[in-house]
Amino acid sequence: MLEREIRNCVLEIIKKRGEKVMSGEEDSFGSDFLGVLIKAHHDTDESQRILEDDLVDECKTFHLAGQETTNVLLAWTVLLLAVHTDWQEEARKEVFNLFGQENPNPDGIWKLKTMSAVINESLRLYPPAVAVVRKVEREVRLGKLILPANLNLYISPIAVHHDPQTWGEDEHQFKPERFSEGIAKATNNEAAFFPFGAGPRNCVGMNFAINEAKIALSMISQRYSLTLSPAYVHSPFQLLTLHPQHGIQVMIQSL
Repeated sequence: MLEREIRNCVLEIIKKRGEKVMSGEEDSFGSDFLGVLIKAHHDTDESQRILEDDLVDECKTFHLAGQETTNVLLAWTVLLLAVHTDWQEEARKEVFNLFGQENPNPDGIWKLKTMSAVINESLRLYPPAVAVVRKVEREVRLGKLILPANLNLYISPIAVHHDPQTWGEDEHQFKPERFSEGIAKATNNEAAFFPFGAGPRNCVGMNFAINEAKIALSMISQRYSLTLSPAYVHSPFQLLTLHPQHGIQVMIQSL
């Protein structure tokens, strides 16, 4: 039932976009991702046309991978900043030094070193994706193991991100200073941090998601201070992505 409702919602959005073109209200399906997909669905060359099912699936994937994961990242980072107010203040100072009261700009986003460290530590502790799946194409040796062809590997970022042999005995603590010199120097094992996957098939939206998070957190820092609500109950919950089961309750005070 849920799958059918999601499909109908997506089809309704597609239908409305198409109706505007057919009625002459708009002269194209749009230049955004949805517009490109709809245009491909209506391609006059049948060999280039994508099916309706493919169009719907692309939209669902884009929503899950492009919005849900970033929302979860922001939720956990807001929680961590509300708990660790010292790091919240450090991040706020950096934001004001770079942007003042103005909205974040492209030139300054890449200079957000403290905010980057905070986001990376949040991704280490609470990676949105609970598993990275890879299929073994042919028999291969992995350390002392022989992996047969067609084997599915489920790799858990949470387990690797909390490995004390890699991160130290304080692996469960929020310490953004681990990333003060960037990801490469945070650990002696470059494969130990992979919230967006790794290798040639890592998430293509990684930089986009990180920049989204930096912008949102910067704008929050410019306007509000955060403290944890006494009503908050900590209960990470795995459902496709790593959710706070009971939501994130923080108290917001205007600056």
